[in-house]
Amino acid sequence: MTTKQRILVTRSWPKPVEDRLSRTYDATLNADDVPMAPEAIASAFSEYDAICPTVSDKLPADIFPAGTPRAKILGNYGVGFSHIDTDAAKAAGIVVTNTPDVLSECTADLAITLMLMAARRASEGEREVRAGKWAGWRPTHMVGTKVSGATFGILGFGRIGRTAARRAHHGFGMKVIYYDAFPVKRELAAESKAEARDSIEAVLREADVVSLHMPGGKENYHLINAERLAMMKPTAILVNTARGEVVDAAALAEALLGGTIAGAGLDVYEGEPTIPPPLLETNAVLLPHLGSATRATREAMGMMVADNLDAFFAGKEPPNRVA
Repeated sequence: MTTKQRILVTRSWPKPVEDRLSRTYDATLNADDVPMAPEAIASAFSEYDAICPTVSDKLPADIFPAGTPRAKILGNYGVGFSHIDTDAAKAAGIVVTNTPDVLSECTADLAITLMLMAARRASEGEREVRAGKWAGWRPTHMVGTKVSGATFGILGFGRIGRTAARRAHHGFGMKVIYYDAFPVKRELAAESKAEARDSIEAVLREADVVSLHMPGGKENYHLINAERLAMMKPTAILVNTARGEVVDAAALAEALLGGTIAGAGLDVYEGEPTIPPPLLETNAVLLPHLGSATRATREAMGMMVADNLDAFFAGKEPPNRVA
């Protein structure tokens, strides 16, 4: 009988995915769903053939073993992989895969949700009602921003950004502008009649809503800082469903409290799950990283990890290799 490969799943995953992995592999699951300590993940490289981390697991260079590890693949659960030092993984001879495409629609849906919540002050309104402080309808009460026909600016015009663009344009008649560091095919931009701008700054100055869809990591660390926030319209809204480190949270809190911009909708944060205290004092809409949080999407993500593992252990190229 062939010995099954040993795999470690670092967090609790949807049951259909765990069932599939347990049938195919000698799978160690995290039934308690407690985050693993870095030391436990480090030791797993010598105990397992594959490690399946999530965005909540940090894998910096010093977590990878100095010698030749038993683990040969990291089956990452998520499209983003800035939490993994891919150079260190390559140096250790470890393949890294991710789960693109399957979460684009739901993450784009959440970007639009955040835009609407921030524009119409939905979080503030619900808190007022639940606290028993609502005094009834009046013409000047909690007046927000109309998004229909406004300008939707996108930084990072990849799969999720383009999906959000289609929703903004076709759903709300918004003019779409974008900046991307890489050329975008004309037919892809045409889906939402999106117009390219030649810089981040050009988008910030023109847009009524700025939605972030670029990868995280060192290249985009604090891309949105005090200087760039000051370029935005005082009536503008910032939406972030990308990565927390893309936004300087302290600068954003100051911009919100000082009226530099009108609002923000955030689903991701630097140093999750800790939220920078100044943000809690603002009118920002704050959600707990729900971008891909639908049953269908979370199951599809897990199944894609399994597909990558199956291909790798069959001696084939994993379909979603990133390193």
